Amino acid sequence: MAGSNVYADLPNEAKIPLLGLGTWRPRDGDACRAVEAAIDCGYRHIDTAFIYGNETEVGKAIKTKIDDGTIKREDLFVTTKLWLTNFHPDHVEENVRESLTSLGLDYVDLYLMHWPVALVHGKGAFPLDKNGVLIGDDSVDYVDAWKGMESLVDKGLVKAIGVSNFTIAQIERLLSLPPKHPISNNQVESHPRLTQTELIEFCSKHGITVTAFSPLGSPERPDNTRHPDDPVLMEEPVVCQIAQSLGKSPAQILIRYQIQRGVIVVPKSFSPTRIRQNFEALNFTLPEDDLLQLSKLNKNHHLLRFEMAKHCKNYPF
Repeated sequence: MAGSNVYADLPNEAKIPLLGLGTWRPRDGDACRAVEAAIDCGYRHIDTAFIYGNETEVGKAIKTKIDDGTIKREDLFVTTKLWLTNFHPDHVEENVRESLTSLGLDYVDLYLMHWPVALVHGKGAFPLDKNGVLIGDDSVDYVDAWKGMESLVDKGLVKAIGVSNFTIAQIERLLSLPPKHPISNNQVESHPRLTQTELIEFCSKHGITVTAFSPLGSPERPDNTRHPDDPVLMEEPVVCQIAQSLGKSPAQILIRYQIQRGVIVVPKSFSPTRIRQNFEALNFTLPEDDLLQLSKLNKNHHLLRFEMAKHCKNYPF
């Protein structure tokens, strides 16, 4: 097995590997092959979501690797997410049970609220009005969803709960309840152009781990989410210079950057070769000067803004 997994501690005393496999936007069969390849080379953290539409493939790969003796269920940390049309407490449990059925699991290790925005239930995953505008739901919000998620812990359907794409103010609102079960994680976009330093420091102060999604700049994100001023992180001169000086790939530098900040990171790849290469980011250390150079690239630049929901209540940006 290449590398050695490094962990962060969750409030429930579980350990979450700092490096996981992201699975957003697969093509048919990609997620299954990628998860199998990842487990074979040492990954023990798999990140998926209800809205990704790949939980069945992820579950098939997990079953294959359990059945062939590569892993036991308890060796693996699985994260999935609540979708926005299911914020009512009654629908929260329906959503996680559907995910568990698709994954073929009795529980998930971490269940996240995917965004703080509620959408109307019962009209598809992206409900649109007659003008093609996303329909929000002001009758429920993320506090209602959080209360529903807390019941999932009580029922043993999930081990820990958290949020995704939440701001400091939105987390403070949850903390003021106070929550019955701790906020274990906030998964947000992060990379050298969006370091999220203030948010990470706030979360750390409150015992909340942070996961970085799109750490490589999401090069395969949909065309309708792209802006002319978006950076191409793996072509960024500072990143490429550091990679060349250390004999590493730009992707390995971007992944290692998060690991050394104590941030969990879930780079996506469906290539077995790149999956292995990404895992090798556990095997080297960035000099402090290089870390500083990377952090100085920060422009608070979001690449994934979910702009179709910007008119909805609690939109975070």
